[in-house]
Formats: sequence, structure tokens, C-alpha cells
Amino acid sequence: MAAKKRVAVVLAGCGVFDGSEIHETSAVLVHLSRKEAEVKIFAPNIDQMHVVDHLKGSPTEEKRNVLVESARLARGDIKDLADIKIDDFDAVVFPGGFGVAKNLSSWAVEGNACTVNEQVKSTLEAFHKAKKPIGLCCISPVLAAKIFPGCEVTIGKNENVDGRFPDAATALAIEEIGAKHISKDVHECHVDEANRIVTTCAFMCKAPLHEIFDGIGTLVDELLKIA
Repeated sequence: MAAKKRVAVVLAGCGVFDGSEIHETSAVLVHLSRKEAEVKIFAPNIDQMHVVDHLKGSPTEEKRNVLVESARLARGDIKDLADIKIDDFDAVVFPGGFGVAKNLSSWAVEGNACTVNEQVKSTLEAFHKAKKPIGLCCISPVLAAKIFPGCEVTIGKNENVDGRFPDAATALAIEEIGAKHISKDVHECHVDEANRIVTTCAFMCKAPLHEIFDGIGTLVDELLKIA
């Protein structure tokens, strides 16, 4: 019997507008569970950029911590990203959500001139150096685009086809920093074989929830194949 794959999942808070996207996180964890992967969840112990009232869609004066908020999604079973040991894992996955662009990087404010959180950057670089696959959902591929020049990623289509890809301009921003954007639909993923990076667009596409769920399943399948 083949050994179970050991996968780290890195979160960015809890909630689409200021943290990790909840449905994407759940989809990642469900698909990994179906494949009998051994999963450990991590998040950086840092303050959120801001807290968004998800009912009103606007920022509040509240302060929250990324690790504490991510613990909601992890049902409390989570560790500080500073404590991750790359040798303990075969792969890593980052779900999407605005927390990636606000807390794990400054993409939401600075676009392709952004910086990536040092712990996140060092984690990705360590997996990459060890030739262990990296899975990135939704907006998370911008992290790889920023860190690994020339890598191939997808955040969906290059154009706003039928109004389904309203964030298609992000594809151009990815190209502008020296990465290659590969046009894919929501049910698909892209595998950059040279860099062992697997990406899918998830909620970067206006699609029914089950299609996003299935697309993330494709990512998990491909990730585990090369892990």
C-alpha cells in the first residue's frame, strides 16, 4: 500500500474579503480527505491588514489576527507558519480569498509591485527548492508569479469571457512581472511541470459552487500525482 501523502495547507484568515475563502478552504480539505492525505494546517501569526464586515462589505475599526481567525476554519487544529518543517510534508496548498492579497502579500494595495510576507515567501521557496509540489487556488497564484520568475500559473481566462472572468486583468499583471499566464476554465487546473506548481482559478470565475469545488478537486488530484 502506498504511503499517505502529507500535505500542508496554509490559510490567510477566515472570510473571503479579509481572509481565506471559506468554500475554497473546505473544498481543498474535503478533496485531500477523500484522497486520504495527512493534512496539517498553518497560518502566519500576524495582524490582518483590516477586518471587513462581510454583511456590509466595508472595513471596520476592529483588529484581528490571521492565525487566530484561521483557527476557525481549522477547528482549532492549526500551527504557526513559523513552525512548519518542510521535511514533514510532500506538498503544500494555499486556498484563495482576499487574505492572500491583503495578509500574505500586499497585492490588493500594490498589485504586481507587491511584497510577499517573509514567512510565506520562505515556505514557498523551501518547497520549491525541495521539488515538492505547490498548489495555489484563486488569487494565490500571484504569490508564485511574484516569487518564481518565468513560472506558469492560471487565474482563469485571459479575457472576461461571457462576463465570467471579471478579474481577467490580473492575468496581464501576472505576465507583466515575468510569469506566464495559462488560460484555463473553472473546472480545469494548470500544471507547471518544471516548477511543480499546480493552479486553478476557483472564485476568480463567476461559476456555480459545485464547478469551483470540482476544479479544486482537479488541482488536488494533480498535486498528489506529482507529490
